[in-house]
Amino acid sequence: MIGIFEEAALAAGSAILEVFDAGPTVSLKADCSPVTEADERAEAVIVNIISEAFPDIPIVAEEAAAAGRVPETSGGRFILIDPLDGTKEFIGRNPEFTVNIALIEDGAPVLGVVYAPAKGIAYSGCAQGAEKLLVGADFKIAGRERIQVRPCAAPLVAVSSRSHNSQETEQFLVDNGITEHRSVGSSLKFCMVAEGQADVYPRFGRTMEWDTAAGDAVLRAAGGTTVKVDGEPLTYGKTKQPSDSDFANPSFIVWGNLDDRKHQA
Repeated sequence: MIGIFEEAALAAGSAILEVFDAGPTVSLKADCSPVTEADERAEAVIVNIISEAFPDIPIVAEEAAAAGRVPETSGGRFILIDPLDGTKEFIGRNPEFTVNIALIEDGAPVLGVVYAPAKGIAYSGCAQGAEKLLVGADFKIAGRERIQVRPCAAPLVAVSSRSHNSQETEQFLVDNGITEHRSVGSSLKFCMVAEGQADVYPRFGRTMEWDTAAGDAVLRAAGGTTVKVDGEPLTYGKTKQPSDSDFANPSFIVWGNLDDRKHQA
């Protein structure tokens, strides 16, 4: 399955870069968030490949969900797709945008691929561990490297959202004595923690499950943890929520090595 996910992500990345190089046409969805033809083309590519390979697994894809096309996921096993995470970065010609595909089982992201086509790198995670992939100009994998989170050392290094920072994030950094942090777009923040470039990624504010699932899968495969502000694990397949829409996430914190952090505390 991870091989099919990688194939789909690379094919979507090729379609995205065609639009990126030509210059995208931007429109607004019902929630006033931007969308481009790259989002739509990439999603079609991914869904075609994934649905052919795994016809019995429900697929929840961002653009289809925005149009009201959401399958039943109560069985606990389904696929989440964000064809272009970091649309604002994409529009602004910043290469920090990604393709995201993840498998959810019983509320947890157990397998995922994150691909940053403009940077020529991808990340994959499954039960066997996590890898960083080097992707050539021909959209083929040129190399693989095993990755894992690093031991939690002081002072901590944080990553935060480039486009969605907040006062809560700034306060978290102060409360935890963090003075070094980088602002990064898209799901690459999960991957930076997964490969040991940072220790923590606090995210206060609303995200959707397709924004986070693939990066979270890579992170967990590399030994990291994603928890809500109450310390409980972030779960997936959240429908019929009394205070938010289906598949919406609460605030969360990504830790590279939470066990180390608890031991230090």
